[in-house]
Amino acid sequence: MDRCIAVSCACSHFRLLKAESLAFLGRFQEGEELANNVLAKDKSSIEAIYVRGLCLYFQDNLDKALTYFQTVLRLAPDFEKAKVAYKKAKLTRQLKDEGNQLYNSGKLVEAAEKYTSALEVDALNCVTNSKLFCNRAAVSAKLNQFQEVIDDCNRALKLDPQYQKALLRRAIAYSELKNYEEAVKDYEALYKMNRSRENKKMWNDAKLELKKSKRKDYYKILGLSKNASDDDIKKAYKKKALEHHPDRHANTSDVEKKEHERLFKDVGEAYAVLMDAKKRGRYDNGHDLDDEFDGHGFNPMDAANLFSQFDGNDMGFNFQSHGFPSNFSFHFG
Repeated sequence: MDRCIAVSCACSHFRLLKAESLAFLGRFQEGEELANNVLAKDKSSIEAIYVRGLCLYFQDNLDKALTYFQTVLRLAPDFEKAKVAYKKAKLTRQLKDEGNQLYNSGKLVEAAEKYTSALEVDALNCVTNSKLFCNRAAVSAKLNQFQEVIDDCNRALKLDPQYQKALLRRAIAYSELKNYEEAVKDYEALYKMNRSRENKKMWNDAKLELKKSKRKDYYKILGLSKNASDDDIKKAYKKKALEHHPDRHANTSDVEKKEHERLFKDVGEAYAVLMDAKKRGRYDNGHDLDDEFDGHGFNPMDAANLFSQFDGNDMGFNFQSHGFPSNFSFHFG
């Protein structure tokens, strides 16, 4: 069309064919400018009105696009391109609106079906389809289907790499799946797009969760929630320490012995941290605790000494002296 315009510079038809191509390429502003230039000279140009509607349609401004297509069809009822575009815009808006209504009323599966149907209307409508993928991801998030959330957000971002809502939704899904490394990447990308205080906080929070995920989970080791009380911690420690005490597994294989020794040590370490308010606070806030154990970690002797401090009767066993069961023999080292 550029070559045609160079030969016939006054031909509005060639300019509008170029504008239509620009609309399909996603270069909406350029397409609109060409169509507006033609309309400035001929307000009744149905091709120019159609191109204006097409640019709006591809920018997800469906209501205004429909108005332009209706105007074209009133002036030229047989304008085939406008007919096709009008039907697509009308059906897309209808299915999208129905999906939103179903989502808001809690009918999530039906909402997802509507969004899926809307996605089948026009594969070339990238902006609208990116939003539909993100909407369907919102449904999956409500259903706790976080891998599906990530998949749909990937599709949305492929169509619109600058789509911040899809990036945020994917970051949240990665966090829910405890894939903190990918979550950090998404929050960082989001902050670079929009350097708001909220986005920076979310990025910092994700980095903290990543750091915490690389440490031992003391709550998980003791089978506790993060709001466990001191009594809960004591009871859990007693149970786990007895379960993994090395002398209980003296007749097992060397591999099993080492595993229970490791678990016994971890149980003691978890107890030592969570029963100390200062250490627990530092742990919950993501700080490293190596210095709390003189930089050498928690050793088996620490675990043995800790175990010996408990009253055996409280632990459900008939203890003799030093708080040890009568049928236990200890070999710490």
